Amino acid sequence: MKHIFLINPAAGSRGRQAELAGVCRKAALEQNLEYEILVTEHPGHGVELVRKACLQGGGQHLRFYACGGDGTLNEVARGAFGMWNVAVGHFPAGTGNDFIKVFGRQMNRFSHLPELTKGEELPVDYVETNCGGAVNVLSVGIDARVAAGMQKYKRLPLCRGQWPYVFSAAENIVRGLGEGYQVIIDGKSYDGDYSMIFAANGRWYGGGFCPVPDADPQDGQLDVLLVSKVGRMTAAKVVGAYKKGLGYQYPQYIKRVPAHEIEIRRRDGKDLCVNLDGEIAYTPRLQAVLRQGMKFIVPQGVRVEKQDQ
Repeated sequence: MKHIFLINPAAGSRGRQAELAGVCRKAALEQNLEYEILVTEHPGHGVELVRKACLQGGGQHLRFYACGGDGTLNEVARGAFGMWNVAVGHFPAGTGNDFIKVFGRQMNRFSHLPELTKGEELPVDYVETNCGGAVNVLSVGIDARVAAGMQKYKRLPLCRGQWPYVFSAAENIVRGLGEGYQVIIDGKSYDGDYSMIFAANGRWYGGGFCPVPDADPQDGQLDVLLVSKVGRMTAAKVVGAYKKGLGYQYPQYIKRVPAHEIEIRRRDGKDLCVNLDGEIAYTPRLQAVLRQGMKFIVPQGVRVEKQDQ
């Protein structure tokens, strides 16, 4: 078995590449592991590196550790998905690290790399789409547009901290809080005007949003929230409930639907802005299918923390 540590030097605080490489090397040498350290150089590079390593692996069992945030985990999972001899893990070194929050009070154990490399492999679900994939969440609508807009503001001098989010949110609120969508979930039509269409495999995203607190990445289904288009006066209370997983308090605005397959288009024919674990993609037609059986590395005994519905 070979352990491959994939480091995203852009994740978390600056200048962590050497520190992370040292931690990975120390853990591997202390346990006498066969290992390799790979470093990403640009967005999407993680997918390429993982696929190349799989092709060169010769059937050997490979364990990939995403050393970064949720975006790094997304790239590793995209590269590894569908490979029978591959497992994926997350050594959290990013700013969000949202997916592993489903493990509740035990998520801190993922930060101890020697424990993670000795861990077991659990089957988890994975969202395969025509424009990428997602381990944690998929969404279309204003939250995806805000996430896309943040990248523009982050490039501005002195625009740091919360300000890219604030500026992007303000810009997109002015643009409008909803669009007309054609939505098909497991063959049934849910066409309507929506502010957001959100599909949860995990629970947390966006630095504090937990729309579906009982989502389970091992249950073989996505939990879709259809958030109706609302006016600016109503938006604050609806978004507040959505963020805290209290959408059931506003059934007239937020509808929950279990799903295995989803298809979404905009009525006006324009491209959708799609959020996949914080990564942004554009497509005129989104097709998403939940797949089961991706192997996810966890410390021994760690399990998804169950929540009451």
